[in-house]
Amino acid sequence: MSPSSKPAERILVVDDDPEVLSLAVDTLERAGYTVLGTTDSREALRLARARVEPLHLLLTDVVMPLMSGLQLAEEFRAARPEVKILLMSAYSTQEIDDYREAQRLLFLDKPFTVVGLERKVRAALDQPARVPWPRPK
Repeated sequence: MSPSSKPAERILVVDDDPEVLSLAVDTLERAGYTVLGTTDSREALRLARARVEPLHLLLTDVVMPLMSGLQLAEEFRAARPEVKILLMSAYSTQEIDDYREAQRLLFLDKPFTVVGLERKVRAALDQPARVPWPRPK
């Protein structure tokens, strides 16, 4: 990718598994995105509230300690309504399955491939932001 065609989007990746976080951050940085990463959902919210530069996408795991990715997405969008959300998970619960079914384009199943991650991120960034964020009923 030439420097002039580099994506300008900034992505925040949140996953409590340091290996998955590192893989996602490294992959997206190699694809040309500016990437912030954290294993802590509270830190992600602090970044959402404190950073002045734009954030374009929140890529978060669903099942995490302290706060689920669904809760994080809701609170994140309250602070930054323009941010697009892409959830990822290897788990299957009714709430996750309902969201996965309703938002196929905006859900990344784990384990994922590098190509799969890049495609889902690009698809999420190309979607219009939804306000309020569509959480399943």
